This record gives sequence, C-alpha cells and structure tokens, in this order.
Amino acid sequence: MSIEDWRRKIDEIDSKLVELFNERSKCAIEIGKIKHTEHLRVYDPEREREILRRIKSANKGPLDDESLQRLFERVIDECRRIERIEREKGE
Repeated sequence: MSIEDWRRKIDEIDSKLVELFNERSKCAIEIGKIKHTEHLRVYDPEREREILRRIKSANKGPLDDESLQRLFERVIDECRRIERIEREKGE
C-alpha cells in the first residue's frame, strides 16, 4: 500500500474511534445519572484499576501496556469530566 492508502486507513480508523469515544461517553453519562441517584462518587478508583487490568490483559501490541494505560487514563478522565458536567446540569 502507498502512504496515501495508509493515511486513508488511519482516517477511517479515526472516524471509528470518534464514534466509539462518543458511545463510551454516553454510557458514562448514564452511569453518572445512576451514581447521582444512588449518591455515589463520580470517581471509583477500584473500577478504574479494573479497567486498566482488563485492557492490559487484552493487549496484543504493538502498543505496550504503559502506552495503553496512558491512553485509557485520558479517556477515563474525560468521561469522568463529562459525568461531572452532566451532574451539575441536573442539579
């Protein structure tokens, strides 16, 4: 494949990632609503550790575990931020 072909493939993957990130965010918003109703904290450190353990065990590379952890920490942080924003809107 040419560089243009590879770039088109990356563009397609990026579009899918945007869709998946938004789908994940919608799930986090719904979880945030439940947490609010049940008076639970937005941040759940055990759940975050569980997610990171799971993604590392599923990792087949070429990204190493530390790279995936940094990516997922950022995704989780942004979803947590959206949960807080939605919580503030509902109050």
